[in-house]
Amino acid sequence: MTLRAYAYLVVCSSLVLLTACAATTPPPKTAQASFNDGETALAAHRYEVAIAEFKKVRESYSSPELSTQAELKIADAHFDNKAYIEAAAAYDDFRKLHPSNDKLPYAMYRLALSHYNQITGIDTDQTPVKNAVAAFENFLNRYPDSPYAPEARQKLADCKAKQLDYENYVGNFYLRTGKYGSAIKRLNEALLRFANLPKLDQTLFYLAKAYQESGDKEQARKTLKRLETEFPQSPLNREAAKLKLGFAGSSSPRG
Repeated sequence: MTLRAYAYLVVCSSLVLLTACAATTPPPKTAQASFNDGETALAAHRYEVAIAEFKKVRESYSSPELSTQAELKIADAHFDNKAYIEAAAAYDDFRKLHPSNDKLPYAMYRLALSHYNQITGIDTDQTPVKNAVAAFENFLNRYPDSPYAPEARQKLADCKAKQLDYENYVGNFYLRTGKYGSAIKRLNEALLRFANLPKLDQTLFYLAKAYQESGDKEQARKTLKRLETEFPQSPLNREAAKLKLGFAGSSSPRG
């Protein structure tokens, strides 16, 4: 074989190989294919895979409508994975970026739920409760007739009850540690802020005790009278009767 023939054979072989490689290279994955794969992964509870696929759709910029759907799906995947901090951030981003989207009521409701699901105990950070109240109120003010509204109202009432529980908890802490002025201030503010909520009988009882311990027996009597009038069935009225026994005599307030 001559050198020229050998060179010709090498060139032909290379072309054949290149053609074969080109024929077996898969076409680029479309945004729709990534979206479909994301939905499949989400249904299978493979949340990280789903998020990765939806992010590909969002970053492809091939279809604004599909990208918008992917943004909401990313939030849903975080939510279903119980990653509520990430879910809240994603739903809030959707709210800001798409203020007229027809899925906005859903996103705002799920934003509120994301905050609500972060709520833990009474002796922990109360920021999730505060954020949930704000988000539920914002949702209900904007969409009072939404199908999600009844449950939103229930959860908002629960959040406000938790806030009152916390105020009673703090007020009683001040009471137990002898900070009667702080207890009186905190509990009076709670009475104004959470008017007509259940468990205000507890607020009134702690407030009466704080007044009594501070030496202001007149305000203690008035507070116990309010407890008896507004909450006649409260079991705390039995404890209140014991407090009244301590009103014999008089003394000036201890401030």
